[in-house]
Amino acid sequence: MDRSDMLHLITTTYVKDSIGQQVPVEQSTPVFCAVQSISAAEFSSAGQLGLKPEYRFVLFAYDYSGQTLVEYRGVRYSVYRTYLAGNEQIELYCERKAGTV
Repeated sequence: MDRSDMLHLITTTYVKDSIGQQVPVEQSTPVFCAVQSISAAEFSSAGQLGLKPEYRFVLFAYDYSGQTLVEYRGVRYSVYRTYLAGNEQIELYCERKAGTV
């Protein structure tokens, strides 16, 4: 499978600022992936749950650590479902993150 596209996995941690408030800090990890369309069946099933899926990203399973936010070509997506496929691959099913263009 061609993994020539780049996906950024976003990890959010919290640190205390100078007055003791928890401030989110994001770390972006670039990984190679294959980008695929969502099937009609997936679109229909997810739509019944109020989701609007856009992409399925396929990457090596060892690159993924449970992130729920990804960025692809400058647009953020939330991961609503994963599927551990064969050959050490994982599929991330994503919908556009609310409030992004």
